[in-house]
Amino acid sequence: QVQLVESGGGLVQAGGSLRLSCAASGSIFSINAMGWYRQAPGKQRELVATITSRDTTNYADSVKGRFTISRDNAKNTVYLQMNSLKPEDTAVYYCYAARYTLPSYWGQGTQVNVSS
Repeated sequence: QVQLVESGGGLVQAGGSLRLSCAASGSIFSINAMGWYRQAPGKQRELVATITSRDTTNYADSVKGRFTISRDNAKNTVYLQMNSLKPEDTAVYYCYAARYTLPSYWGQGTQVNVSS
């Protein structure tokens, strides 16, 4: 089992920045990739960013150039730096960990609100 604890959400004005953190514990040796999904009210959960064990990254088109995913292996933590935030980035952000390609474990979610 892998446990994921997120932090860093909050309220920010459009154009501002936030950094989300996701600390992993447990059987982390089994993890191939980690990343973030988000879900806005009335919408489906969508993939935001992924980072693999080889540090390959992937981003949704809507966040490319604004968001950066990174990892600190010593702390077993993945970060999502979000810059130039827009009201449409408002959502609950979920950290995930994948043993293969699809998410195997989820965090509890952290709310991000961007005001216009």
